[in-house]
Order: sequence, then C-alpha cells, then structure tokens
Amino acid sequence: MKRIILLSGLCCSTLALANDSTGYVSTGGIEYLKNKNIAMQSEDLFISKKIIKVDYQFKNLSKQDVTETILFPLPQLDNYRDGDFAHTEELLKSFKVQVDGKTVVPQMHVRAFMKPLKNGEVDERAKEIDVTEEFKHCGFSEKDLLTPWMDAYESKFFSSKIFNCKMPKIQKLVQGYTTDQEIYWTGQVIYSWKQTFKANSVTQVKHQYKPLVGGSVALYEDEYNQQYCMDANFKKGLKKAQSENSSFSALGYILTTGANWAKPIENFKLTIERDPKELVSFCWKGKVSKISPTQFQMVEKNFVPKQDLDIIYVNLRN
Repeated sequence: MKRIILLSGLCCSTLALANDSTGYVSTGGIEYLKNKNIAMQSEDLFISKKIIKVDYQFKNLSKQDVTETILFPLPQLDNYRDGDFAHTEELLKSFKVQVDGKTVVPQMHVRAFMKPLKNGEVDERAKEIDVTEEFKHCGFSEKDLLTPWMDAYESKFFSSKIFNCKMPKIQKLVQGYTTDQEIYWTGQVIYSWKQTFKANSVTQVKHQYKPLVGGSVALYEDEYNQQYCMDANFKKGLKKAQSENSSFSALGYILTTGANWAKPIENFKLTIERDPKELVSFCWKGKVSKISPTQFQMVEKNFVPKQDLDIIYVNLRN
C-alpha cells in the first residue's frame, strides 16, 4: 500500500476531470484519503476546449520533508466507443507536468474494469470491478489494455480472450455473454511520479493537457437545462441567434476532490474561455466576472469545492 497525492482526471459529458486529492493505490484501484500535512495554498485553473491548464501551490505544513507519489488519473474509456468522440491519443500526447519550473516525465499505468450483466445488459448501476491483474494473467499486455484509448474498435477482438479466461473473477463477470458477443470493459490511464514537499515550504505543480470534448449536433435546452444552469440571458442569446437547435460541445471537470486537503484552498481562481462565435453556460454559486469578450472568471477565498463543473458551448449560426 502506497500513499499518494491524486491530481486531476478529466471529462466529456459522462467523463470527468478531477481536482487534486490524496489516497493510496492497491491492486483493487484507487482509494481517497485526506492529507493532513499538505495544504493547497492556491489553485489557478484555466479551462477551454483546446487546453486545460492548472497551476497549484502546495504548502507542507509540517517540520519534515514529505515524499509522496503523485497520481493523475484520466477517465475510464469503454471499448464500445464509436468514431471520433474525443481525441484520446491527443490527450495522452499533450499531457505535461512541471514541478518548480522543471519538467517531470511521469510513469504511465493502465487499468482495466468490468461490470456484470443484468437481464442481458451491462448493469450500469453496478460497481466497476478492477480486472487488471486478471487480464494480464490471461495474456493482455500493457498495450492491449490501452486499446480503448488508442483504438476502441480494435478492442472488440479481445472479447474471445476475455470469454475464455479461466480466472474465477472473469468467469463470473462474463456470465450471460455468448461466444460471439463483444464483451464490455473499460481502460483507464493513470500517470504517476514521486514528489518531495520540503518542510514548511511551497511547491509549485503545473500540468496541462488537451481535454476530451463531447457534444451533439442539436441542443434541446429542456434536456440539458439543469446540468448546465442555462439562465434567462443564455436562452435569450439562443433565440436571438436562432440557435436553439445548434450543435454544441461539452466538457466537465471534477472540482470536489479539491476539498481533500488539510485546509480549504486559500486562493482559488477559475477562468473559462469560449470561442468568439459561441455561447457558454455552466453552474456556479459564486460571482462570475466577464474579464474579456471570450473569458469568464471566478475568484474565491478559502474555497471548499462542493460541486463539480459541467460546461456547455453552443455554436452560433452565421
């Protein structure tokens, strides 16, 4: 069992980007813990469809150096993905980390998960089960585990290998499948690196990456109103631009794990950017300032995030 500090993961509609938290890693996956020695002094978060950038200032409150394993979990992607949803390979290539101005090359870990069937369908309400070690025992390489990220279509060819795997956990999970069916499973990428936080000192951690962006060809506001808090001004803008059924993009970011630190986030700043010919909507309980024609900013003191963030971008018709 190793203690870790968990950095953000990410999203498209049903996927999510996470904020920093602490925990440990075992063969069963990730568990979350609080870290009593490390406080998040500040967080400067920038979100756009092209890039997400985060600048953290961590303060070691103790009189001793603290060495932890930093984790950055990406979302789980399933092997049923169609077409070009999200540029997953671009995300993996774009992920960069800097600590106190120096580039860090993180180690990549890949996990696999399955859910049981219920009445012939994948039980979406069931807890996901980590099957990484079982897959490896039955012949999966690290590259094989990565196929939902690199080429989801290719992952269907592993169904027979899963179906014939003799590990008891796998045999239980494939009950209900037939030999000619594609077996549902997900792959998750987790980056890690060792980090020492000097006693009574501040450590700066920066990372950036291209987010996974989802969307659709038509916006029906009644369907998405609650998730994205579409207010009267947003709806007015849709009608003025005759964009009620325009295409839209969406992404999400998990903020709530930022509450897992020794203290509230002393200084928090979030900037959201849209394209010039777009409308944007998201839920936020505090003050939102428009700092430029395309950017919105939220600044909080002693911030304890209590909800995650979903953002919708609507294309305006010409």
